[in-house]
Amino acid sequence: MFPLRDENPSHSFPLLTITLILVNVAAFVYEFSFGEATEQFIMDFGAIPLEYSRGLNLSDSAAISPYLSLFTSMFLHGGIMHILGNMWFLWIFGDNLEDTLGKFRFIVFYFVCGLAASFTHIYLNPTSDIPCIGASGAISGVLGGYVVLFPLIRIKTLVTFLFFWTTIYVPALFFLGLWFAMQLMGQSSSGTGGGIAFGAHIGGFVAGALWMLLLSKKPRSAQVHRYNARRVPRW
Repeated sequence: MFPLRDENPSHSFPLLTITLILVNVAAFVYEFSFGEATEQFIMDFGAIPLEYSRGLNLSDSAAISPYLSLFTSMFLHGGIMHILGNMWFLWIFGDNLEDTLGKFRFIVFYFVCGLAASFTHIYLNPTSDIPCIGASGAISGVLGGYVVLFPLIRIKTLVTFLFFWTTIYVPALFFLGLWFAMQLMGQSSSGTGGGIAFGAHIGGFVAGALWMLLLSKKPRSAQVHRYNARRVPRW
């Protein structure tokens, strides 16, 4: 299942969501401009669990403090499909969170969820010397916040099976609930199998959901969004 769009129009221009996407793309281009030195660049600016659990610095060049790499790691990606998938999810779900929280609280929310994701990954993999990179932890927080605020908003979803495909509309609660269940299964079966930090996804999602449940009021516009969504042309 892959999301194509949501029926949840935003009432403001998603400046920060677009900015985050552009910064991630710029960082990706810069990262791979190093060619053969890209691996060292990732070691320098990625978040390595062992550095935090043992108080070490595993990078030979020690470009920045390991604690700063908790932030820089959120803007690095391991390949084109990695960044495309992350940015697509941010584009679909980020604008409504930005619209609801406002610019300042949204950017704080984004980084807090990203840090929660990193700390969860470090806790679950304290001896790993593999750098963790990607915006998926912070974006998982966006998904967690979205499902709390807009559980009934419909998501146009691409469903494929072998050579057949179709599109269906499902509530955000179903789509994101299924996504979260897949992260739980991935963590329980393989942890970081296939290079995917499932624990970071779980930590970010839970942080985003808890933020909305405990620190934010459900927007009055939520009902308006669902009402207007019926009038949005479908494609």
